[in-house]
Amino acid sequence: MLNRFNERYKDRGVVKWQGMFLSEHNSSMDQIQKELKHTVPKKEQMSFEEISEVLNAAVVNNKSISIQLESVDENNNYFNDIIGKLQGHDELGLWVSGTKVNYDEIRNVEFYDEIKWSSLDE
Repeated sequence: MLNRFNERYKDRGVVKWQGMFLSEHNSSMDQIQKELKHTVPKKEQMSFEEISEVLNAAVVNNKSISIQLESVDENNNYFNDIIGKLQGHDELGLWVSGTKVNYDEIRNVEFYDEIKWSSLDE
């Protein structure tokens, strides 16, 4: 009789344990999955002259910039861009919104146009 039961019993696998997880666990697991799926696209490598032109124009026009660094994480993914206004510079690098960026670390720099919530159409 026990053998017949085992033949007809269909295990629900992981589904039977879903009730054991708290909502905090589920939300933290969802957040981890989002972070693992999030990848920053590789931008075009700019020359030193191109980078200088964009940085000079940003200073003259008081524009925000977005900088992609040359460094990657352990999975060869690029880090999020450094976004902000130029605050200063020295012979080694520059400061963007409180973050020091060395000139030799810059892969790409471009103007950053922030979208304000008040300008969004519904």
